[in-house]
Amino acid sequence: MSGFDETFDWVVVGSGAGSMSSALVMRKAGKSVLILEKSPWVGGTTAKSGGVIWVPNNRFLKEAGEQDSAQAGIAYLDALCADIPGSSHEKRLTYVNEASRMIDFLVDQGVELERGSDFWPDYYDEAPGGCKTSRTVVAKPFNKKELGPWAKKLRKGFLEVPARLEEGMKLGYIRRDPALKKVMRALILRTIGTRLTGKHYVTAGAALQGRMLQAALKAGVDIRTESPVSELIVENGKVTGVATVKDGKPWRVGGKLGVLVNAGGFARNQSMRDKYMPGTRAEWSQTNESDMGDMHVEMERIGGVLAQMDQMVGYQSTLAPGWERAYVTPPAQSLTGKPHAILVDQSGERFMNEGGSYELYCETMLKRNRTVPAVPSWAILDQQYVENYQVAGKWIDKKVPKAWLESGYLHKADTIEALAASIKAEPSKLSATVARWNGFVAQGRDDDFHRGERAYDQWLGDPYHGPVRALGDIAKAPFYAVPVIPGDVSTYGGVVTDVHGRVVNADGAPIEGLYATGVSTASVMGGVYPGAGASIGPSLTFGYIAARHAAGLGNAL
Repeated sequence: MSGFDETFDWVVVGSGAGSMSSALVMRKAGKSVLILEKSPWVGGTTAKSGGVIWVPNNRFLKEAGEQDSAQAGIAYLDALCADIPGSSHEKRLTYVNEASRMIDFLVDQGVELERGSDFWPDYYDEAPGGCKTSRTVVAKPFNKKELGPWAKKLRKGFLEVPARLEEGMKLGYIRRDPALKKVMRALILRTIGTRLTGKHYVTAGAALQGRMLQAALKAGVDIRTESPVSELIVENGKVTGVATVKDGKPWRVGGKLGVLVNAGGFARNQSMRDKYMPGTRAEWSQTNESDMGDMHVEMERIGGVLAQMDQMVGYQSTLAPGWERAYVTPPAQSLTGKPHAILVDQSGERFMNEGGSYELYCETMLKRNRTVPAVPSWAILDQQYVENYQVAGKWIDKKVPKAWLESGYLHKADTIEALAASIKAEPSKLSATVARWNGFVAQGRDDDFHRGERAYDQWLGDPYHGPVRALGDIAKAPFYAVPVIPGDVSTYGGVVTDVHGRVVNADGAPIEGLYATGVSTASVMGGVYPGAGASIGPSLTFGYIAARHAAGLGNAL
């Protein structure tokens, strides 16, 4: 290699979860590592997210005395995932076998992890090998002040309090369980106490990335923010480095063992969305502002093959007034999965199981929209709902925000027919839809879409609500409607990689020196989102695998 201003053993583009896991592997092997992040903050979209990692047969399941196995994990994935570019039985098996080893490695490097919950089922738990308890792993809450001057460079999370993610999710039922009021008061006092003592706890994705950043810094990884990569440098068919900037000047960095791309997706690039997934909007995405697909374009330029580009990790949202100023768009993951609520298209007809995978939920909305207007669709609620649960983060049973009514975001009426007229649906159709739903509730079974039959549907429902947590009639006036749109937490397509994380060309041969992980790649999950953490898990795992391969470590770590 020649003409480089600087050389490292391993150069990483982007600072998401897989970047850090790969860096820790390389530093454990005694190799030098440089991570280049184009934004001012470290952590990528992972830091904004729930930070959940989906790992079959992980150590925390075993510690809880539960039975799981790699065989069950691969049976589950093979039952769901298509054999398409980026996903094959061999690659999925590699994930299942290596993900649990990756978790063990991170724990050995001092990254404090724990089980996400004892009840967070796989999204298709009824499939062969599906888990009805939880395969989730999360980071323990983290005091980001431990990062010293780097604390300001950690991307902000959505839950910056000294609470576990599971605790935060339970607080949505505060009206259902009086004991949760004590939990809330304790959390407020705990937050005040930690701030008074100079601590600043974060949880969820910010906790994961804070802990990963801390481990990487302790290991001696060189991390640079505001350092965008504009080019992958190729010499004699091999990727040997990158073109970036340093102190505002062009800078070329060589990578002796290779370059790993973990630069996120293209969720914020509307032109790419229009090309690959028409009908979706960049402003509906929960990803960070730099998720522009730069490296997708660059890897394709040098021979990488893009696949699964029509896929996104859909995450239904409801755009209450002021949403454009919010750090995180108000999610609607469980809005219509709870009792006393359904989702209908613009004609007033129900068309899906409102529980289940958020990826499938949004995919179904977009497919429906091709034949019947369904973007946005309408969440139909009654008074029972608003007395027990929040809508877009607010209690509206006693007072509806003025802007919600004036803007036309919220529709409210004394009858279903009047509600239908307000949202311009067909009154007879919406009335029939609600009547049919109420009949299913009375019999305790949804004959149309089987809502409530999966363990995951029950998880999205209400644990304080009868024998079927997900079913409740829509019968008590007044009635309400709010729009739901197919947002996302990421795109899900990118370059095709092999079982070692190497980017391959159109002939299926690896491009020497180039590795990729995370949503810069075509998903190993093959167009399906099998459980919470099914994008962060592969990012961490294939970052770990790529670094081991590039360093020639095999199973040495």
